[in-house]
Amino acid sequence: MTSVDRAFATREAILTAAERLYAEHGVLAVSNRQISEAAGQGNNTAVGYHFGTRADLVRAIARRHSAAVEELRAGMLAGLGPGAGLRDWVRCLVHPSTEYLARAGTPSWFARFTAQVMTEPSLRSAVAVETLSAPSLARTVEGLSRCLPELPADVRAERSAMTRQLLIHTMAERERALAEGGDTPRADWRAAAVGLVDALVGLWLAPVTPRNPGEEQA
Repeated sequence: MTSVDRAFATREAILTAAERLYAEHGVLAVSNRQISEAAGQGNNTAVGYHFGTRADLVRAIARRHSAAVEELRAGMLAGLGPGAGLRDWVRCLVHPSTEYLARAGTPSWFARFTAQVMTEPSLRSAVAVETLSAPSLARTVEGLSRCLPELPADVRAERSAMTRQLLIHTMAERERALAEGGDTPRADWRAAAVGLVDALVGLWLAPVTPRNPGEEQA
């Protein structure tokens, strides 16, 4: 094995170990020493040497998966016709991630890793750069927005945040249950995606209660 091959294998081992430990214990609860040991590295500085800061490592883990999800979403978008409706766009939002997790098998850690990172303010942007800025995702969000032109901007922003939370944490909870051998509401990831799409369509189509004067200051 060449030095280049050894370096690549070391990086992959570190990424796998870090993703699992971060997913199971939380990002800030895991040290570089623990990651190095789990990756089979005798040198406790291996993580810093290969990846730099914790944020750099988090970005590398997200990047490891985002290209495949992007490819799946781009394929779905290519199949949309000019008459695509809200449910079609929501499916393009949900199915690429659930399909990717289905292909990953059990156990997987990416959904839980994402949930852990997105609840940590100091690292949230590290994942957002790799996932939320993908061209296919931007196109999907634009298509969804075009289906609801009457929705006020502040309500749109609020429901976008709700959508992210529902997606991230529902997938993470299912992934956790599968890894632990627990019960899940749906038989497989494809069925789970159907349930998520139903819920999100309902969220976006929910009526908007008119605000009373002065409510924003209440």
